[in-house]
Amino acid sequence: MARLSREDRQIALGRLQAGQSESAIARHFHVSQSTISRLWVRFQATGSVADLPRAGRPRATTAAHDRFIRLRHFRNRFLSASSSVQALPGPHRLSDQTVRNRLHEAGLRARRPHRGAVLTRRHRQNRVQWGNQHLRWTVWNHWRHVWFSDESYFLLRRHDGRRRVYRRVNERYAPNCVDEAPVHGGGGVMVWGAINTAGRSTLVHVQGRITAQRYVEEILRPHALPLLADQDAIFQQDNARPHTARLTTQFLTDHHVQVLPWPSMSPDMNPIEHLWDELDRRVRRREEAPANHRDLLQALQEEWDTIPQQDIQHLIQSMPRRCRAVVAAQGSHTPY
Repeated sequence: MARLSREDRQIALGRLQAGQSESAIARHFHVSQSTISRLWVRFQATGSVADLPRAGRPRATTAAHDRFIRLRHFRNRFLSASSSVQALPGPHRLSDQTVRNRLHEAGLRARRPHRGAVLTRRHRQNRVQWGNQHLRWTVWNHWRHVWFSDESYFLLRRHDGRRRVYRRVNERYAPNCVDEAPVHGGGGVMVWGAINTAGRSTLVHVQGRITAQRYVEEILRPHALPLLADQDAIFQQDNARPHTARLTTQFLTDHHVQVLPWPSMSPDMNPIEHLWDELDRRVRRREEAPANHRDLLQALQEEWDTIPQQDIQHLIQSMPRRCRAVVAAQGSHTPY
């Protein structure tokens, strides 16, 4: 009986009442024939296929407790189990694990949350509007002409909680098991890059604070303009201040660069963000980790050049799906 769910029991009972043999039903559900026979005997005796009351530890929570726990955590997914124990009305002796068990029964389990940008109502409206405007864009006719660009900052040492060490008991503080790290990750380097279905730019090292003047003279003029020589080329950039400054917009206008309008707070719409993640993973997978900023920059540039162009094409081919996703999410966060 334990191997049959309540729904399967109802189905098996219906087949028995329809005249199907117990052996055929047992083969269908991959259980023994005696299981089906006991099911039929129980139904004739009690008129039900539900499990009979069993001896065991009584349930610590009432139906009201269960409902309170479920509603509380459905309304605020970031509450802890201990906070619900303290908030439960009336006298009780519940543990944190009991609350977790009730949440598990409701299909709720603690997971690492997705980190997304803060989206206001206007941000969501702009994202939906942008998605609707580009829903009919195709990769061949539109997206393959777009050069997606962005800056990204890479830390020399990053601690995101994912790194693991294989150690024995009582070796937690052994010198060869401690992940030593400088304060604030030891600094890092900022780079600029651009991608297209046909190629990519060089990875440009951005030193210090980037201003509109530096953005024009050190990035746009020497690196972006040669990529945009084709009259069908479209340039994409986010709404960072150096990108939207009057000096930058005037420079792009003077050189007849077609700029793709971009909604604020929308890194999930830019495929180059996924390329930054891949670049970071490639650097972290190196047997010899970068020891200083110069090594990190060299590793980034080497790995940037070795990323297959096919991977970049696959990312840009996802743009129609990204537009549909942001419209379906009504401007909220998307899986991208």
